[in-house]
Amino acid sequence: MTGPVTVDAAQMAGTPQLVRVIDALGEMFADLVAGRTDSPARTVIEHGPQRVLLVSPAVWERRGVGSVKITTLTPDNPGRGLPLIHGVVALTDLTTGQITALLDGAELTAVRTGAVAALATRWCAAEDAEDLAVIGAGVQARSLVRAVAAVRRIRSVRVFSRTRDRAEQFADWVRDAVPHPVHASVCDSAKTAVADAAIICTATSTSDNTPLVEADWVAPGAHVNVIGGTHPDAIELDPALLADAVAVVEDRTAALDGAGEVRAALAAGLLGVDDLHELGTLVTGGVRVGGGTSVLRTVGMAIEDTAAAVALHEGAASVA
Repeated sequence: MTGPVTVDAAQMAGTPQLVRVIDALGEMFADLVAGRTDSPARTVIEHGPQRVLLVSPAVWERRGVGSVKITTLTPDNPGRGLPLIHGVVALTDLTTGQITALLDGAELTAVRTGAVAALATRWCAAEDAEDLAVIGAGVQARSLVRAVAAVRRIRSVRVFSRTRDRAEQFADWVRDAVPHPVHASVCDSAKTAVADAAIICTATSTSDNTPLVEADWVAPGAHVNVIGGTHPDAIELDPALLADAVAVVEDRTAALDGAGEVRAALAAGLLGVDDLHELGTLVTGGVRVGGGTSVLRTVGMAIEDTAAAVALHEGAASVA
């Protein structure tokens, strides 16, 4: 019997693979909002200060696949010279029950997180949006730049990070990573970085409930992707912006459980649950941004890993 193939980080790289994942996520979110699939809650085991083991299972019935992701988050690892996140994803064939592929879980998480933001950007940002602001300079921030650049022709990237050296390294990386000429610069404040930006991405490890980006810093008509924070009440973006924007979430229940900005905005009476638009409704045309300001608040879901895994597996197989 043939065993599972291994899909490593190198096989997940490149714009064609990213576009495969973005497209697969679009199909999956359409199924999710239509009730043709669902995403079970993750099992989370805390085993020390901010040390977490997560197990995330899901099946995507229409594509005949399931997956289980095992992820560890170890905050001391960067000091050891090791990644914060380790993980593995097992992809299964629902017909035979066979495990068909094993994928690098940390890289898959980065790819699908960026791809979810890119999917929202595809449907929310202006077609000619070319100025990108990034708050944060870590692995997820890099995945966001790659993914957003796959759906919009980005010409300018402004970055702010509390660690200047990391921001400088990030800007150098951007100039090489984006497959067309781009101006990358480091800003001294988050306010300067986001000023007049058409697309804004926040990807930090904040544990605070003080916003890193204030609502009145965001230009009218901008699209904001918010993906960071270390716990369900952590906040990167001023929740007040959700009252004046098209507020997009992957899934309402997941957002109520884990999206700090959404939880804070609801608690303050700035919006109601019915004001949260699930990403699948954008993909299927149920809601349109129409040039207004928009915000995606993502928390990550197991079914996203399943969709990303099957897309990456198929993509790797096509060039093998």
